Amino acid sequence: MIKRFFSPKVLSGILVLAIALTAAQWILSRQVVAVQNETYKSLKIFADVLGIVQKDYAEEKESKELIYSALKGMIKKLDPHSSFLTPDDYKEMQIDTKGVFGGIGIEISMRDGVLTVVSPIEDTPADRAGIEAGDKIVKIEDKSTKDMSLTDAVKLMRGKKGTELNIHIMRESFNKPKLFTLTRARIKIKSVKFEKLDDGFGYVRLAQFQENSSKEIRKALKKITPEGGLKGLVLDLRNNPGGLLTEAVGVSDIFLDSGMIVYTKGRDDVAKMEFRADAEGTEPDYPVIVLVNGGSASASEIVAGALQDHKRAVILGTQSFGKGSVQTIIPLTDGSAVRLTTSKYYTPSGRSIQAKGIEPDIIVEAAGPQMHVKEKDLEGHLEAEKGSDKEADKKKKKIKIKESAKKNGNGSADEKAEDIQRTRAIDYLKSWHIFKGMLSDAS
Repeated sequence: MIKRFFSPKVLSGILVLAIALTAAQWILSRQVVAVQNETYKSLKIFADVLGIVQKDYAEEKESKELIYSALKGMIKKLDPHSSFLTPDDYKEMQIDTKGVFGGIGIEISMRDGVLTVVSPIEDTPADRAGIEAGDKIVKIEDKSTKDMSLTDAVKLMRGKKGTELNIHIMRESFNKPKLFTLTRARIKIKSVKFEKLDDGFGYVRLAQFQENSSKEIRKALKKITPEGGLKGLVLDLRNNPGGLLTEAVGVSDIFLDSGMIVYTKGRDDVAKMEFRADAEGTEPDYPVIVLVNGGSASASEIVAGALQDHKRAVILGTQSFGKGSVQTIIPLTDGSAVRLTTSKYYTPSGRSIQAKGIEPDIIVEAAGPQMHVKEKDLEGHLEAEKGSDKEADKKKKKIKIKESAKKNGNGSADEKAEDIQRTRAIDYLKSWHIFKGMLSDAS
């Protein structure tokens, strides 16, 4: 048996290390206790204030109403996409993901304390009335929207089919707020529209990522695919505000047979998730052009980023919204819930889109003025990450081709009225053999 002996110097070193580790553990435990004590002190202050209000306020208030208001204020301070949901709010949110509700049909966000239209939903009362992205809603009925929460605004605007809603809109071209009287309708968001184009090409528009959107796109592709197969596809994600992450993965998987689609990273390992493509059910390798603009957000950016990184599609349009964060819904025991930003998502090449957006391969401005609120414009947004873009992303910037309606046509009224971005996408598909060479030479 071999016996090991340690010199006095080694023994003293071990003793010092043991003492240091013990001291560190003691200090850490004291710090944890100190943090806990500070939290308990703050909670006691909250309880004291709640008691004072209940006892001495001029009018009687329900405890739950006061506590819910405090929770809303706390979560609101985090970022524009986190929120506390009362039981009613939580039910409304679940209705949203189903895609059926009564209202006027707009996506909204908060900017400088004022409700701002992100985009009107196609073929809804708001869209037909001419409400535009960037419009500021200053009043709903007789209530000012300054510092109004998004959930409260949604409650006011939703209602029974056939009832009227008055909203006051301020636009840059208006001298004063303009009254819009809208008739609420049953908003059934038809998330997928499609069109069979000439010469074997196809067009699919996705308005929102809701339940079964990926299945609906697969059905649409079957309907527009001729006997000889598709020669090319335009996938339109413009003014698509996003939706379910699982559906963004599902749509991406239609066009990718392997590799990463998107991954998320948060404060700890629990928030780390990877989503990969499966070869089963992948569409043939025909050319794809994805249309995006400033109203393309979140799930739209996941799809565009994945297809761009894998060089499976060319992205055409203008820079997207820039929402690169993931929200988790945490139900609570009383039927309420917390909608909390728990992580950020990254494209396969490691790009963070937060407050940056997807930069198109081909920049084509839409005809007419375009006003889109971006993530970076929202109060309290998470800052863009510095240095997260890889070298591959830098190379992409070298192949940008900028176009506009004026530059690429005769500037006639007819051309300005048409959808120049869609037209350009179809033109590029029809001359793909030439266009593909241009991209290869540029890269």
